[in-house]
Amino acid sequence: MTVKRRYLTQREIERLMDCARKHGRYGHRDATMILVAIRGDEMRALRKLHRNYPADTYVFVSERGGPISPIGFHRLIQRLGEAAKMPFPIHPHMLRHACGFKLANDGHDTRALQHYLGHKNIQHTVRYTEMALDGFKDFWRD
Repeated sequence: MTVKRRYLTQREIERLMDCARKHGRYGHRDATMILVAIRGDEMRALRKLHRNYPADTYVFVSERGGPISPIGFHRLIQRLGEAAKMPFPIHPHMLRHACGFKLANDGHDTRALQHYLGHKNIQHTVRYTEMALDGFKDFWRD
C-alpha cells in the first residue's frame, strides 16, 4: 500500500523554487508565490493588505494584469512539479503542510503552532505533530 504524501520536504521545496526560477517568463514571481504559500503569516498579511487597499494593484498578477486566480496557482504548482520531476503529483496545499510539519518536527509547541497556522481547532494542528522518521534519533543522548 502506498502512502499518499501530504507535504513537501525542504529539499523538494527548494527544487520546486529552483525550477520556477529557471522555467517560464515569470520565474521570480512564481518562486515568490511558492515561498508565500508556505508561510501562513505572509498569506494573512497579503489578504489584509488587499482588504485595506482593494483598489491597489495585486501583488501577484497574470500576464493580463489581473490577479492570479486560485486555479491558476494550482495549475502553476502542478506544472512546476512535473518540470521539477517530482515523483508524485503536487498541489498548493502541500506547501502549507510543509510549513506545519517542519515547525512541528523542529520541536515547536503544538499550541504555538496552532496559533501560527491560524487553526481554530487544535485537531487540525495535531496532524503536524507526527514524528519524522528520525524523530527518535539520539533521543537518550546528553
